[in-house]
Amino acid sequence: MFNGFSHSVVGASHVAKGTVCQDCSACRTYDNYGIAVVADGHGSKKHFRSDKGSEMAVKAALGTVDEYYRNAEEFEESFLKNPDKVIRKIEKTIISRWNRLIFRHFQKNPITDDEKKPFTEEEFRKIKVEQYYGTTLIIAVLGRKFTFGMQIGDGSFVVVHQDGSGEMPIAYDENAPANVTASMCNSQTIRLFNSFYTIDEKPLAVYVSTDGLYTSFMSDEDFLDYHTIVTSQLVKLPAFDKSIQKNMIKRSQSGTQDDVSFSCVFDRESLFENISDVQKQVENNKNRAAMRKAEQQARIQKQRLKNAMQHAKPEDRL
Repeated sequence: MFNGFSHSVVGASHVAKGTVCQDCSACRTYDNYGIAVVADGHGSKKHFRSDKGSEMAVKAALGTVDEYYRNAEEFEESFLKNPDKVIRKIEKTIISRWNRLIFRHFQKNPITDDEKKPFTEEEFRKIKVEQYYGTTLIIAVLGRKFTFGMQIGDGSFVVVHQDGSGEMPIAYDENAPANVTASMCNSQTIRLFNSFYTIDEKPLAVYVSTDGLYTSFMSDEDFLDYHTIVTSQLVKLPAFDKSIQKNMIKRSQSGTQDDVSFSCVFDRESLFENISDVQKQVENNKNRAAMRKAEQQARIQKQRLKNAMQHAKPEDRL
């Protein structure tokens, strides 16, 4: 019933500098649910093990959701009774599991001289162990009876509905206080998670991606249209899988040159049933995109004429 994909590609700037990919992604599908996950390790110097942090955030998310689904019927019953409570329990379990994983890694891998080199002794003493591994995390779960997701930090969560339209149901950082980084390494982590669930409608597909993908688009509309196009091609998996990865590399090169992670879970049977609606939506989106482009060009031309008139000599304005 469920299928999906996940890819992480090294950003063009990281390739140029010879640095590691700080993103991580994964997708797992089973008979009764599928999960897509991405994590983006922070780039600042105090998060010097963020590539490991993102890897372990993805591992913690997969392990936690698998654990809750171990007794699927019991979990589904609990979720339907109180979704908010269950989601909060999942978030707490992920945080706890991530902290265990990073401290285990820290114990087995003592800090090296090279890792300490960029800091003074005083600077290094002020950095907490969990900050070494700082990362964002976004999770999407598509189940038989409901869909849910959670997010901490930047990046995007997209739902594609049965008519092919796309939506970003999680508002970015709506819980984060001013000057507080929404991160797995933050002491207020549980307060900084945002979440989403739906019981009434079963989406065709859910997507999660790190901010390297979103920032390669000019607008939210273009970003959502992209997800509809990808959804229309999912019937061609696994052949289409290689095209997705190539496009991610291209988008990194033309965008912020950051690492890019993109992961998806979709309902294969439902997609085949609704593929004609998705294809119609792709065409509608193309027409709307063309209108947006024409309107933008008209605004630019109008502004150019206005600027020209303002700089023209008085006798030329007559």
